[in-house]
Amino acid sequence: MKFKLTNYIMLHISNIHHIAIICSDYEVSKKFYTEVLGFRVMGEYYRAERKSYKLDLALGNRYVIELFSFPDPPPRVSQPEARGLRHLAFEVTDIEDSVKMLTSYGIKTEPIRIDEFTGKRFTFFTDPDNLPLELYES
Repeated sequence: MKFKLTNYIMLHISNIHHIAIICSDYEVSKKFYTEVLGFRVMGEYYRAERKSYKLDLALGNRYVIELFSFPDPPPRVSQPEARGLRHLAFEVTDIEDSVKMLTSYGIKTEPIRIDEFTGKRFTFFTDPDNLPLELYES
């Protein structure tokens, strides 16, 4: 798809509303995002006609993630250098404590690196469906 770059009006986007994730095992992903990452359930819905769950998750008081289940969703390439969504990043205040907590759950993380432009520390790990996730220290 090509965009005409002359005589255009820019959208006035004020924020990101939410991120939608389709998981392969609803209960495993629900536990991961709520019990491991600490998201709060705002609403949980079963849509019988689609045989699909929809879980609305919040971080603090802000709606952030819609977690969906569908029967037999096709796999998607999801490594950080694949085309499409590269990763989802979460801000943390202490990356070493966050890595220790993930490790205590049996979740492997990459070695902590330093962003060459900001000097901030970060690392990557994956969710139960191998979706690349990042912790970025504020």
